[in-house]
Amino acid sequence: MKYKFYFFDFDYTLVNSEKGIVGCFVRTMEDYKIPVPDYDVIKATIGMPIEDAVAQLTGLSTDKEITEFVDRYRVHANEIMTPNTHFYPDTVEVLEKIKRDGGRAAIISTKTRNRISEKFRNEGKEDLIEIIIGRENCPTCKPDPEGIFMAMKALGATKENTIYIGDSLFDAGAAKNAGIDFAAVLTGSTKAEAFAEYPSVQIMSSLSELK
Repeated sequence: MKYKFYFFDFDYTLVNSEKGIVGCFVRTMEDYKIPVPDYDVIKATIGMPIEDAVAQLTGLSTDKEITEFVDRYRVHANEIMTPNTHFYPDTVEVLEKIKRDGGRAAIISTKTRNRISEKFRNEGKEDLIEIIIGRENCPTCKPDPEGIFMAMKALGATKENTIYIGDSLFDAGAAKNAGIDFAAVLTGSTKAEAFAEYPSVQIMSSLSELK
């Protein structure tokens, strides 16, 4: 592998959690008697900060309303998120290769650290990830690079030996703002041409192409 440190987004990069995320939105909207958008409309918000997704999908506008919605969403997530979150077929293989080759992997995500840890713990794969920076660890969301900088500091990484891999323009922007290389993976809803405005060392159809 070319780099020493491989930092990853989570949703739509290492896992497909689409069914869980959409399901949580649907249940919470039904609780609030908010009209439920089409499945694809909800799906398109995956990767956004959850507060932005809530505002976009529900029309709620005050901080209080959005916070209450997110709190209720998380109640449903406790039940259905992890059982409906699945590694892509090549995820574990790629993470194992990074570790075998002496590399170190981390996750920087707008999802909570506890939720990400739960998935790796349930699969018995906790040893493949050195550090997870989740929403509760970093108050600012991508494309702000703070989460990347936190992981770099914790692991002793440099900009020259670190790459960030993600599926969205939020991920691309975070890597650009951090001054590190970026590789796009097209397992999310963002098309290859959308990444043209950002510097990318790779645009991959799957993680198995990662160098």
